[in-house]
Formats: sequence, C-alpha cells, structure tokens
Amino acid sequence: MSKKNRIRLMAYTPLQSGGIYETTEPQAHYLKDVMRLKVGDDVFLFDGINGEFSANIAQINKKSVILNINQKVADFQKSPDVWLLFAPLKKDNTDIVIQKSVELGVSKIIPVQTEYTSNAGIKLERMRAQVIEAAEQSRRTDLPEILSPITLEKLLEKWDKKRTLVYLNETGAGQSFIDASKKMSAPVAFLVGPEGGFSLEEFEMLKSLPYTLSLALGPRILRAETACLAALSCWQAFCGDWK
Repeated sequence: MSKKNRIRLMAYTPLQSGGIYETTEPQAHYLKDVMRLKVGDDVFLFDGINGEFSANIAQINKKSVILNINQKVADFQKSPDVWLLFAPLKKDNTDIVIQKSVELGVSKIIPVQTEYTSNAGIKLERMRAQVIEAAEQSRRTDLPEILSPITLEKLLEKWDKKRTLVYLNETGAGQSFIDASKKMSAPVAFLVGPEGGFSLEEFEMLKSLPYTLSLALGPRILRAETACLAALSCWQAFCGDWK
C-alpha cells in the first residue's frame, strides 16, 4: 500500500509488537466495506500511549477485524501543552474548529458557554469521534482530550493560575501576537468567544484576572472559527512545535 493511501486507526487497547488488535464494529465496517481491504492488507495503528505500529489483517469477521501487530514505526510524541476553549458555533463551523484544532496540535478542547453563545446543543460523542478521526488523518500519536461544556464563570473558578489564559479581543484593544508571544510559553490556553463576542461584563471579568492576556489578531474582524485557527497557527509558529 502506498504511503499516500495508508490507512490509520486509533486502537482502544494498548499495543505492542507481536500482539493482536480486534477492531470495533465501526472500524471493521470501515476496513471491510469502505476501504474494501482483504486478509493480508496493511493497516497502521496508534493507541495514544505507545506510539504507532504497522499491522496486517489476519482475519475478517462479521463484526470485527483481527489485526496482527508488527513493528513500531513511530514513538509516542506528546503535542505541546496548548488548549483551545471556544464558544460552540453552528454545527458545520463547530466541526471545522474541532477537526482543524486537532490537526494544529491542541492537547485539550473545552466548549465554553458564554452570555452570547448561540449554540447550546453540544453533542459530545460526535465531537469525540471527530477528534479521533482528525488524529488518525493528521498522523498524531497522541489523542487530545475533549471535555464537557462548561460556563465561563465555572471555568474561571477552577482555573489553574499557572496556565496563561489568552482571550481573543475582537475590539482590537489586545496586544499584537508578536508582543504577546513573549509571555505565552506552554502551558497556555486560548479562549475564543462566540459570534457575538464577549459581553462587557465578561470582558471586565477576564481583564481583572492576573493570569489572563488580551490578544488582538490584526485590524480585521475574524469569524469565530477563523480566529480559533489563526491563534493556534500563530502560537505553533512562534512558540510551539513548528519552530
């Protein structure tokens, strides 16, 4: 199988060379019916703990596929300690934020309910499935964590003050990324408000906290999903693992 078409799955049990992995029913459907693989075909597996392994199909059953685990092809590599906190958007835009933030290397994703959040209908299982799919496609060997939605007030009540909380300021009053990047070494979290922005009360609350940093992303107003990805891209380039 060519490297371009290599098939990669998240394993739900720890992997080791010489062992076997039995897929879930959805994974079996994907291998058998979508990719139309046969006994002997190659698959790559990662478990978020031990790295990535080559494997081949040993047996195809009705509801599962048995894979022989061969050699390790990549060691486990933990992504930078950067979190994304965002107010859930309309369905398709939330999907984009989840998928692309995983590709950009976030270690944790937290949906945050703010005063102007327009989408309160969070389907956490759907988000977790998207996290796994994006990790599979982006060849990550770790799996970012996604937490249940939480209100901004409750999030701040239990915040670890050692982690810088960078909130995106759509009014343009925040620091430029180049200036702010000097204070943004990991651990760090980016907080992106909803399409209507933060309320005045939320701005005042964030501004009053000693561990927060107000960030502006240029002279143009960005859509919320664009702001999420722009902030993560800039951080990876200046402070993360793109250097």
